[in-house]
Formats: sequence, structure tokens, C-alpha cells
Amino acid sequence: QVQLVESGGDLVQAGGSLRLSCVASGSIFSIDAMGWYRQAPGKQRELVAGITSGGSTNYADSVKGRFTISRDNAKNTVYLQMNSLKPEDTAVYYCDAEILLISRSRIHHWGQGTQVTVSS
Repeated sequence: QVQLVESGGDLVQAGGSLRLSCVASGSIFSIDAMGWYRQAPGKQRELVAGITSGGSTNYADSVKGRFTISRDNAKNTVYLQMNSLKPEDTAVYYCDAEILLISRSRIHHWGQGTQVTVSS
């Protein structure tokens, strides 16, 4: 019914930048909050950044001032601009979304993840 597809993950040197994208498709009427999470090996999944349909944002303390979340509601897409990357940012990054379907059911959906690796 719904797909979230991330892209943009890569291997980058410390201090570099990446831009992640996540496109939602399917039987979507509207999308409420969207967000980015990450999970490093042996660690729990953690919130990186979130954005409401109105554009309000929140960030994990560890990424404030370095990462920027944004969205294009017309394209059902959320972005994560990551600057000044550090080795500790290495993780699989997942997007999630609170979606109102055309059927008027609400679901919480995850993408499949994209790998970000930051070398020192």
C-alpha cells in the first residue's frame, strides 16, 4: 500500500557532507510527521530529527547545528542534510512517517534504511 524509499547513503570522510532523501508513495492522502532515525551496530535505534507537516523541527543533541531536516509536501519527500560528519554518525539511517491513507486509516511506516559510513 505504502512505500518509503531512502537514498543518498554513502561512504564519506570525516568533515564531509551527505544529503539523504526519503520518498513516500502509494495510497497516501496526507502525511503528518516525518523523521529520520539511525541505528549503529550493537546500539538501539535513535531519533535523529523530526519534522511536522507544518515544518516544525526537532533534533537530537548530537546532531544539532550539523544536520538539517526538511520536507517537500508536494513530493511526499523528506530530506536530511548532514554536514561536518563524524565517525560516530556511522549507522543505517531510516525514515519514518505518520500517514493518512486514502482509506482514512492512519499508519506509521518505516523505510528500509540507507547506510552512512564516515571514515576517520
